[in-house]
Amino acid sequence: MSTKDWLEKDYYKVLGVAKDAKPEEIKKAYRKLARENHPDQNPGNPEAEKRFKEVSEANDVLSDAKKRKEYDEARSLFGGGGFRFPRGGGGGGQAGPSVDDLFRNAGDGGLGDLFGGLFNQGQTRTQRYSTSRGPRRGSDVEGEVTVDFVDAIEGVTVGMQMVSEAPCEACHGTGAKAGTVPHVCPTCQGSGMQTSTSGGVFAMTEPCKDCHGRGMVVDDPCPVCHGSGRGRSTKTMQVRIPAGVTDGQRIRLKGKGGAGENGGAAGDLYVVVHVRSHPVFGRTGDNLTLKAPVTFSEAALGGEIEVPTLGGASVKLKVPAGTPNGRTFRVRGKGVSRRDGTKGDLLVTVEVVVPSSLTPEAREALDNYSHAIGAQNPRAKLFAAGS
Repeated sequence: MSTKDWLEKDYYKVLGVAKDAKPEEIKKAYRKLARENHPDQNPGNPEAEKRFKEVSEANDVLSDAKKRKEYDEARSLFGGGGFRFPRGGGGGGQAGPSVDDLFRNAGDGGLGDLFGGLFNQGQTRTQRYSTSRGPRRGSDVEGEVTVDFVDAIEGVTVGMQMVSEAPCEACHGTGAKAGTVPHVCPTCQGSGMQTSTSGGVFAMTEPCKDCHGRGMVVDDPCPVCHGSGRGRSTKTMQVRIPAGVTDGQRIRLKGKGGAGENGGAAGDLYVVVHVRSHPVFGRTGDNLTLKAPVTFSEAALGGEIEVPTLGGASVKLKVPAGTPNGRTFRVRGKGVSRRDGTKGDLLVTVEVVVPSSLTPEAREALDNYSHAIGAQNPRAKLFAAGS
């Protein structure tokens, strides 16, 4: 997640919680919103899908103590209006500077590099220029895939069509019209940054107002990219979804994002995985869940029942006599594969099936059973506890 996203998005507002909300409050709000907006619950609803993505993104930051602290600090530094981003006034088809430009010039060092120029007045002009120039890392790209329940458990390779920024094919990333070349910005001498003072006390480094942080000025912009030097590329890549992935999980693929500039490294690709529900099995952590119907006779008298497993042979389960409705049995080693090579369990919950109709013989047998056990009131404890 880029710092730019943190500045533009209020994750607390997305989840509907206060800024001092406790972790359990954030978790509760996320689960409620994720359940309401899950794509499986809202088929064909792009607004719900967009909302689900926003909620998952907000939870990814706020549920992590370290990320939340960094997010709060970034919002505190920039959200209060203490910094102003200069607006574009240049011509030649170049757009005004964006938050992307500011943080891209901060380098990979994060906020520390961005503010490193506040107290560096002892450096020479040449030193400051040399530290601000250099390759630019490509942007991070985020995509989504939906996989079947079985594929999420066993792992699968899926094809993803990605649209990302790449150097403009017409100008090869220079931003200049064919036959022309950009020249070094005379204002910042190619550094892309300017240092301004406030009251003679602090020095603040910000993107150059004339070249908008690029270090180069384009007099005759490329008609295809309008001087930005960036184009859009569409490509299909094969993405491996690991075994055991959970619904809403984000997978990071290093170096698979947007292309870098000036020899910079490519950004990362983040894939948000959605998992379709299964008609028979459910999941709780590394365990699979299954509801198995049993007859009254099987529950009362006991017996052996056969239940399916996911992608394997069925197993036999012994049901003790007097088993109550809702009791859960554990079948070890039939769950989700873990990273250490072990597997979770299959949790089988029995549900006693009550027949909707009875033959005369069955009714007579039940009447005889009632007379045999005598008068019983299983609800007597309810009244005793309430008195």
